[in-house]
Amino acid sequence: MHIPDGFLNTGTTVAAWAISAGGLGYAVRKVNRELGERQVPMMGVTAAFIFAAQMLNFTVAGGTSGHLLGGALAAILLGPWPAMLVLTSVLVVQALLFQDGGLLALGANILNMAVIGVLVGWITYMGLRRLLGEKPWATLISGFAAAWLSVVIAALACAVELALSGTSPWQVAVPAMGLVHMLIGIGEGLITAAVLAFLKVTRPDLLSLHQKASQA
Repeated sequence: MHIPDGFLNTGTTVAAWAISAGGLGYAVRKVNRELGERQVPMMGVTAAFIFAAQMLNFTVAGGTSGHLLGGALAAILLGPWPAMLVLTSVLVVQALLFQDGGLLALGANILNMAVIGVLVGWITYMGLRRLLGEKPWATLISGFAAAWLSVVIAALACAVELALSGTSPWQVAVPAMGLVHMLIGIGEGLITAAVLAFLKVTRPDLLSLHQKASQA
């Protein structure tokens, strides 16, 4: 899902940077006011896990690639604002050290994966948790659905940017990105649910961290 340099036109690149900067600026302010001591080490651990997971790439049509996103998992464990910063740090390191996505296109990659992916995952998870209540399987079902939808929506955002830039026609970019990432999303949903199931048994206290962010 990383967009290389040269795939987006100037207008799309500038717009993506502006939206990403606004979202990250708001996230920084929220984190500075609300970050708890327990979340600091969790941010590091989560960033390391997502960095490793995002190294697994799947080839996608239209000159792009897809991979595990991790935005929903980060949002569930940390809340949306720390999760945005975690995903952004991962994307910056990948772009600088591994040339995974272009530097000019970094704003779009942050927008798709760190902003849109995280917010979609967070909203979906919290909505389903409220709907399902305290059922034993609510966390796992909500986590799976949040992870799946966050990947699909982030991929569609990427497709829209490519189409707006004239890199790939709408009828090619949207189906290619959407359909393939529906499959990738299943894998991410299963991984997310597995991690949540493990934490539910071993460290259920970590799953309560998101409640502080939801009260903001």
